[in-house]
Amino acid sequence: MNLRIRDLREDNDLTQTQLAKLLGCSQQTYSRYETGEITIDIHSLIKLANFYHTSLDYLVGLTNQQKRED
Repeated sequence: MNLRIRDLREDNDLTQTQLAKLLGCSQQTYSRYETGEITIDIHSLIKLANFYHTSLDYLVGLTNQQKRED
């Protein structure tokens, strides 16, 4: 999962600081989410899935289909 949130961020030309602001955490905390040093909470995962228009399944590696089906 950590690689997916990093890849999505980089693909969208966003900084860790921008995503941290979206999630209401520090840049250091967001960085630790990306490296897998700490586990991201479900509420933050939902925010990221909605922000990127993808599914939770994609973020956590249960599917390789990036775009969610609405």
